[in-house]
Amino acid sequence: MALGNAIDVSGPMGGVEEQPGVGALLLLGIQHVLVSNVWLDPVFVAAVAGLPAALAANMVNAIFLAAGLVTLAQSTRLVRLPIVEGPSAAFDPLMITFARAGRLAAATTGIFTSALVILVLALSGLLGRLRALFTPAVAGSVILLVGLALARFTLVEVLGGNPGSPAFASPPTVAIAAMTMASVLALTLFGRGAARRYAFLWALLVGDAVAALLGRLDVGAVREARWVGIPRFLPYGGVDFQWGVTVAFFLAFLVAVVEAVGVYYAAGEIVGTEITPERLTFGVAGEAAGSAVSTLFGGFATTAYAQNVGLLQLTGVATRHAVTASALLFLILALIPKLGALLAATPDPVVGGLFLPAAGSVVMAGIRTLRRMEWTPAAQAVAGLSLMVGTGLPALGDPLLRRLGPVWGILLGQQVVVGAVVAIVLQMLLVEIPAAARRAADGRDAPTPHVRGRERTAGDRPKRPV
Repeated sequence: MALGNAIDVSGPMGGVEEQPGVGALLLLGIQHVLVSNVWLDPVFVAAVAGLPAALAANMVNAIFLAAGLVTLAQSTRLVRLPIVEGPSAAFDPLMITFARAGRLAAATTGIFTSALVILVLALSGLLGRLRALFTPAVAGSVILLVGLALARFTLVEVLGGNPGSPAFASPPTVAIAAMTMASVLALTLFGRGAARRYAFLWALLVGDAVAALLGRLDVGAVREARWVGIPRFLPYGGVDFQWGVTVAFFLAFLVAVVEAVGVYYAAGEIVGTEITPERLTFGVAGEAAGSAVSTLFGGFATTAYAQNVGLLQLTGVATRHAVTASALLFLILALIPKLGALLAATPDPVVGGLFLPAAGSVVMAGIRTLRRMEWTPAAQAVAGLSLMVGTGLPALGDPLLRRLGPVWGILLGQQVVVGAVVAIVLQMLLVEIPAAARRAADGRDAPTPHVRGRERTAGDRPKRPV
C-alpha cells in the first residue's frame, strides 16, 4: 500500500483498528518513539545520581526493553489502545536518592515488590470497580490535570532543559523551539495526507536543522556509544528487601497508576473508545507486570505517556498498530545503544517544541470531557475543587517537602494524584453516597406489593399461563 494512501487523515480522526501499510507503520512508529522521549528519565536519573557509564547505559537499555514489552502488550492484548509506555517521572526523586546512597538493589527490590502488589490488586478487579466513579466531572478533571502536569516539564525543555546552562532561555534556544513548534502547528492544522500524518517527523527534521545551523546539535555521544548491548540481569546485585524503601516506592507506584488511568481516559476521549472495567484492569496489570520486568534488568516502573495521546489528536492517526510498531522499535533500541544515543542527541528545545502542542491537545481533551458533565452544584464542586487543589497544592513545592518530609512531600507534589484523589473522594461524598441514601429512602417509602393479601416474598413468581 502506498504511503500516501495508507490512512486518510484529511478529515476526522482515523479508527483505532485501521491497518496502514508497512512503510506507513514504520514512519508512524518512529514518530511515536520520538515524541515519547522515554530515554530522558533514565539519562536524567543516571546523570544526577552519578552512576558509572556502564550502569547508566544499562539503565537506558533496560528502559527501552521495558517500554517495548509493555507497549507491545498494551496495544495488542491488554488495554488495546494507541498508548505508549515509558518510565514514570514519579520515581525519579526516589531513584536518585537511593542511587546516591548506594542502595539501588533495595530500590529495585522495592519497585518489584510494589509491582507485584499492584498486579494482584488489578487482577482482583478492585481497580476496575473504580470506573463507576469516573463520571465526566471526575474523568475530565483528571485528564485536564494530566495535560497541565506536562506544562512545567515541557516549558523547561522549550527554554533549553537545564536552567543552570548559559544557553537557557537564550534567543537561539527559543528560536529552535519556536521553529519546531511552528512546524508542528502548520502541518497539523493546514497539512493534508502525509504532511499531517508525519507532522512530528518533519518538525523534528526542521528543529534539528535549525539547531545544527546554530551550533546546538551535539552528536559526540553517538560516536562513543556501542553498536550492541544487552541489558544485564540484576545489575545492582541481588534481592535486598527493606520495608521503608518498599513503602516509599509503593506510594510512587500509586502515582504512576493514577497517571496511567488518566491517560487511558484521555486516549478514550480522543479516539472515541469507552474505557471499560476490563480495559482498566488489564491496563494496570500490564503496567505492573512490565514494571517488575524492568527492575530485573536495572530499569524502573513504567506508565502511559500523555504526550503520545496528544499526538493522536494532532495527526488524526489513532490506529493502535502504529504504537505496536513503536514497541518493536523500542525493543530494537534496547539492543543497539548507538541508535538510542542518536535519539538522545535531540536538543532540548526541539523536544519542547514537539511536546508543547501535544500537551495542549490533552488539556483540550479534558475540557471536552468536562463539557459533557451534568452541571449540577455537586458536579461543579467535584470538578472545581479537584482542579483547584490539584494545581494549587503541588505548587507549594519546597515548603511542602520541608513540612511533610520527602515521601509525602513528593506524593502531594503530583498534580494528577492530588487532583484525582480529591475528585474521587468528593464524587463519593457529594454524589454517590447522597444518591444511595435517596434510593434507600425511596425504597422505604414505596408501597409494598402484595400477593393475595400477604407480602410478596422472594419465592413468589408470576405463574406462566397455561
